[in-house]
Amino acid sequence: MITVAVDCMGGDHGPQVTVPAALEFQARLPDVEVVLVGLRDAIEAQFSGTRPRVRVHAASEVVTMDEPPPQALRFKKDSSMRVAVNLVKSGEAHACVSAGNTGALMAISRFVLKTLPGIDRPAIATVLPNMRRTNTYVLDLGANVDCTAEHLLQFGIMGAMLVAAVEHKERPTVGLLNIGAEDIKGNETVKQAAELLRGSGLNFVGNVEGDDIYKGTVDVVVCDGFVGNVALKASEGVAHMMATTLREEFSRNPLTRMAALLAMPVLRAFRTRLDPRRYNGASLLGLKGIVIKSHGSADVYAFGQALETAVQEVRNNVPQRIAERMGQLHPQPVQ
Repeated sequence: MITVAVDCMGGDHGPQVTVPAALEFQARLPDVEVVLVGLRDAIEAQFSGTRPRVRVHAASEVVTMDEPPPQALRFKKDSSMRVAVNLVKSGEAHACVSAGNTGALMAISRFVLKTLPGIDRPAIATVLPNMRRTNTYVLDLGANVDCTAEHLLQFGIMGAMLVAAVEHKERPTVGLLNIGAEDIKGNETVKQAAELLRGSGLNFVGNVEGDDIYKGTVDVVVCDGFVGNVALKASEGVAHMMATTLREEFSRNPLTRMAALLAMPVLRAFRTRLDPRRYNGASLLGLKGIVIKSHGSADVYAFGQALETAVQEVRNNVPQRIAERMGQLHPQPVQ
């Protein structure tokens, strides 16, 4: 039985989304138990009666979306976010899912769970669609703005182990995001990281550029959190612009509206294929436990995808795989 702790108070919508999503998800999977963490009255208002394999774990505080991470860490020790992560630490849950404040979730998770041996900093990894109808995993997406070459190496290992686990690829390809594919391109940190990745034993193919993310050139794209977050937000902006432009052009006049009706099957397929809700659920990799960050504006379907990501990582022992690979890179001294 897999147990998932859900921070029900996080996100823009709180229990109105997180509780129905958790109940719906758990009802589909007979081997999953859900712990709903948060203000008891707010949670129980979203469902009535008793549910098998569902229990409520009360928490008295809530971390707001704009709360400084140090404040949430120091002064809200009974927040729904902190309690959910504590359940992973104690072994009462195998994973935690939250749509709350990203900075606070990272700070709390790192403080409570600690990092795996050989990992200096956790990284945020997410999956993006590509032209090959597969997935591209990108990390880091904002947890670490300033990175050393060693950090980028660690991100590459974590990303490769994640893909190997959930995509069942023996040797996933890894690329280093750069301003050009040539070895001479990039700053000194990126150049040093490329050398470390070449000697790591990973299936490192070299530098990749921003468009390679969506071409599906590699399985894993490695970058620092500053570059990764800018790339992600720019991608979201382009997707929103495309959707808005299509709506405007198809509604311009009666002729274009008729064309829209004829094109409806294609438009629906296009929307489904690129629906960002399908890819909701970013992994906080490098921790001694599984923590998944859902987008704050997620609806019931999108939050369910984040829960699915958590269960996948539990089933495939992602932290253990990362720890084993790091142990091969940095063998512990014999006592």
